[in-house]
Amino acid sequence: MNKVQTPIEVRYQETDQMGVVYHANYLVWFEIGRTKFIESLGLRYGVMEEQGVVSPVTDATISFKKPIRYGEDTVVETWLESYDGLRTVYGYQILNSKRHVAVSGKTEHVIVKKDSFRPLSLRKAFPEWHEAYSNKLKEG
Repeated sequence: MNKVQTPIEVRYQETDQMGVVYHANYLVWFEIGRTKFIESLGLRYGVMEEQGVVSPVTDATISFKKPIRYGEDTVVETWLESYDGLRTVYGYQILNSKRHVAVSGKTEHVIVKKDSFRPLSLRKAFPEWHEAYSNKLKEG
């Protein structure tokens, strides 16, 4: 599986009173990793949005294994878990400064018209995305 690694700077405001990253911030880090993954394929969310299309999260799972603290060097690894022409599932691992998995998870996405939230087929609406995702899955 081809992973894209994105460094994350742990900011003080992302931590809670226990001095660890507040759990909701990991979803933001997933989004940062997902955006970098998409860019690594030569694609951009902005192109979709210019055409009145957005890609909401329809499901998210997160598993917390180890805390991450302010000042740690952190990396989010992102990959394409699955894609069927309609739904896209991204996988994530957030690695701590020792490169151990601290958090893992997945997010599932579809694309919809921004004004109506009417679902669209990624395969039909954005064939270049479909081709890039299909090729990425073939690569393993």
